[in-house]
Amino acid sequence: MLSATDIRAAHDRIRPFIHRTPVLTSATISRMAEAEVFMKAECFQKVGAFKARGALNAVLSLPAADREKGIVAHSSGNHAQGIAYACRTVGIPAYIVMPENSPRVKVEAVRGYGAEITFCVNTPEERQRNADLIVKETGAVFVHPYNDFTVIAGQATVAKELIEDVPGRLDFVLCPVGGGGLLSGTALSAHYFSEGTSVIAGEPEGAADAILSFQLGKITKAPYVSTIADGLLTTLGDKTFAIIQEHVTDIVTVPDEDILSTMKLVWERMKIVVEPSGVVAMAALLKYAGIFAGKRVGIILTGGNVDLEKLPF
Repeated sequence: MLSATDIRAAHDRIRPFIHRTPVLTSATISRMAEAEVFMKAECFQKVGAFKARGALNAVLSLPAADREKGIVAHSSGNHAQGIAYACRTVGIPAYIVMPENSPRVKVEAVRGYGAEITFCVNTPEERQRNADLIVKETGAVFVHPYNDFTVIAGQATVAKELIEDVPGRLDFVLCPVGGGGLLSGTALSAHYFSEGTSVIAGEPEGAADAILSFQLGKITKAPYVSTIADGLLTTLGDKTFAIIQEHVTDIVTVPDEDILSTMKLVWERMKIVVEPSGVVAMAALLKYAGIFAGKRVGIILTGGNVDLEKLPF
């Protein structure tokens, strides 16, 4: 298990290369939720998402000799951008495997950071098979998008900053869950740095593997996968799941129509660009408002990488 020292060390390691993103408030959203809501805007982070944190910590944690041949990653977008940015930062090659149907805006961003992209059929097996081939051919190091303790420690710095920057104790912190890197890191930061703060995850109904795994006590695939929240299509890993089992209070699901209406709400009322995956936690707050009424709630808006030519509203 990662310690508080590990998370503090990760924060110190990546601090020169990330933004300390703002914590925003909205009277309208707090009124709708009947709660005091504080939103950590990782849509303003380097690469436009929190994934820069875990990627940087993973790359910077490697000895220089181990990383000189580069880094391999597979991702539909935000982890890919994070690894590409981290590799450019330290001056090493980045080899990224991306599904052939990845959002164009994310593909272009990965290319913009100088990474070499290999496209594949969008299945977990094909992503990993292609990544393994590149590792064999290049000798580069593979960095998993979430099931890696250095990645988890990097993602934990989001909630660490949120806890530090909000005066007084938060009753809840909400974040989305896909593979569980952010959720497990958030749960650890709440455990170490904010005693008494509960962590709840929001998950799309169309990718509901985490809630099933949480309820059944074993990693379980979703019965079907169909959601606009393309960043949350992955299944939990053994490392993330172990932390989630121990430190997460609950996982709730939200339908795509709630995700879209919440995304539109944030664009209109807060004037900031967030992607569908980035508002799943807020959609959960609004759908299950009764749980949070009268409480102080931290929300992580995880990213803002939207293809503006394909807006859903």
